[in-house]
Amino acid sequence: MSAELRLPYLQGYAPELLAQVRGLIASGRLAQTVAKRHSETHEVRTERALYDYVNELKSRHMRSAPPLSKVAYDAKLHIVKNALGTHSAVSRVQGSKLKAKREIRIASVFKEAPADFLRMIVVHELAHLKERDHDKAFYALCQHMAPDYHQLEFDLRLWLTARELVASTDVTNVT
Repeated sequence: MSAELRLPYLQGYAPELLAQVRGLIASGRLAQTVAKRHSETHEVRTERALYDYVNELKSRHMRSAPPLSKVAYDAKLHIVKNALGTHSAVSRVQGSKLKAKREIRIASVFKEAPADFLRMIVVHELAHLKERDHDKAFYALCQHMAPDYHQLEFDLRLWLTARELVASTDVTNVT
């Protein structure tokens, strides 16, 4: 393993923490460690199931938030560019009123992700319905919906790192 192993999903974390992650990678235990912590799967595979799942979380934690017109998995979201999910509002004038259709798109990789990680990304995108920026109020709302939000976000980054390492190993073995 290279001492300069890049960890794009973990930028900004403390060097001591990154050293622990590199140790797990070197010993071949990163994926196993994350899988042990987050073993529960989910059945949210279709767009309809995702829509229902998101709206159930929304109704439980954000009753006054505006309704969602669409929730979908999106294979075009590129996770390396930090787009694990997106939220958007399309505004239109209807008569004398301005109407907004709100959409949430979740990267397709979450169809196969552990249940905790799907919940974390949905919570993140729902929080954007009320808080636009990633500021203190945004993260407080995320923690209201998922008290373990920060740990889930970190573990999701570990999971993405492990997936990428497996994919690059598979490519290396083929060539």
